[in-house]
Amino acid sequence: MKSIKRQRKLQYFSFKRKYLGIPYGIFLFLFIIIPIFLIIFYAFTDGDGNFTFDALVGFFTTWTKINVLFVSVFVALQTTIICLLIGYPLAYFLADKKVNKNAVLVTLFIAPMWINFVLRTGATRDLLTWIGINGGDYPHLATLIGMVYNYLPFVILPLYTTMLKLDQSQIEAASDLGANHFQVFFKSILPQSYPGIISAVMMTFMPTMSSYVISDVLSEGKITLFGNYIYLNFSLNAWNDGSFMALIMLAIVGISMFLTRKSEKKAAKGSSIW
Repeated sequence: MKSIKRQRKLQYFSFKRKYLGIPYGIFLFLFIIIPIFLIIFYAFTDGDGNFTFDALVGFFTTWTKINVLFVSVFVALQTTIICLLIGYPLAYFLADKKVNKNAVLVTLFIAPMWINFVLRTGATRDLLTWIGINGGDYPHLATLIGMVYNYLPFVILPLYTTMLKLDQSQIEAASDLGANHFQVFFKSILPQSYPGIISAVMMTFMPTMSSYVISDVLSEGKITLFGNYIYLNFSLNAWNDGSFMALIMLAIVGISMFLTRKSEKKAAKGSSIW
C-alpha cells in the first residue's frame, strides 16, 4: 500500500511539473516562432502577399547590400579579436585570487553594462571628439573604439567565470614536468578556458554585426552595418527586403552556433595537458 501511494504521489508531482513549461511554451510561440514565421513570409512575398524570390535576387545582385554584409563581418571580426586580446589577460588577472581577493575589481569592469547602451555611446562620442577622434574624420576608428568599449565587459565576464574553475593542480603538474610558461599556457590554461572563449565570441561577434546605434552615432552615418541596413529597410516600409536580410542574419547566427558547438565538443574530447 505504501509503495502504491508513493507511486501515486510521484505521478501527481510529475504531472504538476509539466504545467511549469506552459508559460515558456506560450512565450516561445508568441515571441520566437511567430516572429520567425513572419520574417520568412515577408522575405519570400511581395507587397501584395504573392510568393516571389525578388528579395533574394535583389540582395545577391546588389553590390551595396553585399558590401554592407562584408563590412559588418569585418568590423565584427576586428571587435571580437581586439576584445579577446584585451579581455583574456584581464580576466586571467581578475581570476587570480592572489592578486584579486575580492570582487571589487570585477565590478569595476562589469559596471558599464549597468548603464544605458545609448548613454554609453553618446558619452564615448563626446570623449572621442574631445581627444580629436571624431566620426567625421576617423569613422572606422571611432566605431571600432566604441564597439570594443561596449562589448569588452561581455568578453571579460564569461572568461572570468571560466577561469575561476581552472584546474590549478593540472597547471602545477605541467610546470613540474618541465613545461615552460608558453607550454603551460597553450597546453593547459588555454584548453581549459576554451568554453569561456566560445561564450565571449558568441556574445560579441553577432551583436556587433546587428548593432546600429554605435556605428550610426560614432561614425556620423559614414559606416553602415547590417543592423543599420535592416533598420533602414523597415523604416522605409521595405518589409520584404528587410525581412530577407533579417533571415540572412538568423542563418549566420545558426551557422556560427553550430560551428562553435562543434569545435567546443572537439576541444572537450581532446583536452589534455600535452
